[in-house]
Amino acid sequence: MTYLNTFKIAFLLFPIVAFLVTIPFILQQYHKYGSINKLRTFIIYSFILYLMTTYFLVILPLPDRETVLNMPPLHPQLIPFKFVIDFLKETPFIWNKPSTYLLAMKNASFYTVIFNVFMTIPFGMYLRYYFKCDLKKTIKINFLLSLFFEFTQYTGLYFIYPRAYRLFDVDDLIINTLGGYLGYILMGCFTKILPTRQSIDDKTFESSKNVSGLRRLTSFFIDVTIYLILIGLISIFTNFNKYLDYLLIFLYFVIMPTIWDGKTIGRNFVNIKLSFPNNSFFHLLFRTISFILYYNLPLIIITSASSIITFFNIKATYKIAVYCILLLFTFMYYLVNLFLILNNHQLFYNKITKTTYVSTLKNNKNTTK
Repeated sequence: MTYLNTFKIAFLLFPIVAFLVTIPFILQQYHKYGSINKLRTFIIYSFILYLMTTYFLVILPLPDRETVLNMPPLHPQLIPFKFVIDFLKETPFIWNKPSTYLLAMKNASFYTVIFNVFMTIPFGMYLRYYFKCDLKKTIKINFLLSLFFEFTQYTGLYFIYPRAYRLFDVDDLIINTLGGYLGYILMGCFTKILPTRQSIDDKTFESSKNVSGLRRLTSFFIDVTIYLILIGLISIFTNFNKYLDYLLIFLYFVIMPTIWDGKTIGRNFVNIKLSFPNNSFFHLLFRTISFILYYNLPLIIITSASSIITFFNIKATYKIAVYCILLLFTFMYYLVNLFLILNNHQLFYNKITKTTYVSTLKNNKNTTK
């Protein structure tokens, strides 16, 4: 397998990994910063893609178990700087004859060393620029990454294979660590022209003053998840019914915010709260009822239409047409509301109850509608 094929595999699998990372990433960003910065997002996801590509270069191609069993045992190479001896043996390189340099550079032993250096240069750059590591810490972390790669090879992909199918080489530890060091030094050339990590953080905190629609949806996602877990736990120990459901909604979405200054667990996690006139219990109760009715409106219409169709015994042809129209209406209703939320519009139930979302990050008092 060529390096190009490995890159292709990494790029093909990246969307799957990115999808799995997205929800934890959103949760972490809103919890820590209160907003999501585009440059930070690009850096994090490009870093993930880099690590994936590098890891695949270490483990691919994956051989058959039978092939590995028939391979001669690979003994670890524990002699430091043996790559220098191999280079001098396998190439026509003579230090005082420049004419031999080009021929020596075409040798596979030279390519291997250069490749191992370049493989970890980006890692050192990321550590210095985004993770704000000093040189000593960068070298340590880079060495640990290289050791992890060599451990992966030495154990036959964590003992999945009966023996190692790639060589554990102490020179790889040295060369990979050198690559990280060079990446750290090279990043110094770009620090003056790129925005600093601190400036990225400052812009992110500044943006958190406005409570975005995605931030509100994230808090709602957390609250609904907790609500469903509570329903599941209650169902295990009791005969769950709609009255317990109403009670749980009342306790979680009305009583909790009333006691906790407009917060729920989800809102607190993303550093927002509901602001409503006089922190009134009845005001919040009305807002919760309005919220439930607003988002259940299509279901109410469908249920009513179904009862009417049944009562008047409408023909099957018309019945199908009516249900298709209702399903299209339901889809468009939720799609339009999603669009409005993501574009920070104040929806009906918030307007009539004069409710706004307030960012609580760093005692920020700004609101968004």
